[in-house]
Amino acid sequence: MFTATWPQSVRKLASTFMVSPTKITIGDREDLRANVRISQTIEVIDQHAKESRLLALLKQHQSDSQSDDKILVFCLYKKEATRVENFLRSRGHRVAGIHGDLSQAQRTQALAQFKDGKCPLLIATDVAARGLDIPKVKLVINVTFPLTIEDYVHRIGRTGRAGADGMAYTFFTEHDKPHSGGLVNVLKAAGQPVPEALLRFGTTVKKKEHAAYGAFYRETDGFVSLPILAFLLLFFFFFCGA
Repeated sequence: MFTATWPQSVRKLASTFMVSPTKITIGDREDLRANVRISQTIEVIDQHAKESRLLALLKQHQSDSQSDDKILVFCLYKKEATRVENFLRSRGHRVAGIHGDLSQAQRTQALAQFKDGKCPLLIATDVAARGLDIPKVKLVINVTFPLTIEDYVHRIGRTGRAGADGMAYTFFTEHDKPHSGGLVNVLKAAGQPVPEALLRFGTTVKKKEHAAYGAFYRETDGFVSLPILAFLLLFFFFFCGA
């Protein structure tokens, strides 16, 4: 098994399945770190300027002899991914999409078209952030910042694989400022430049994402804990035949 991140909660879960495993660690994996071969560029930007900036980046990195270079564009939500895909297609780009509203057959087809170069531009949500090994992805563009810093590291990790260099551009808005501290730490650990505009949002890590649930974990203000809620749901489905 191979993993880029190895939180304590997952280690405990894995230990229940394995007997006398051998663990091989590359580098210091106690802290969340990005691949140092990936050039990370953070652009603090207004929300309404994203589409024009995205077009400019595609023109810069996918023109003339570079027209078949693979570029992976990440969005946060399914509707956003669909909107960006349709927008780019209307501008003449060869583009495919992959997100949770598509069937498995549609996802497989889109991924195959991206790998084969028929559609060198893939618009995706975080369903494509982990576990995919797509050769020769030149550039990752984060149109919308993910819900956790760990997801950011996984996203940009789709490029710069197997010893190759990679590039990642990330649009960062006022809405994303709770992640500024964690992002600054990741940039510094990888020896990447930290823009002054990002530092103005602060360098304190506001809240560490949940190690087990990642982007899907949310705290609740109510009195019912997650384990109790899960038990109640199971009880309901079992006895009510839902």
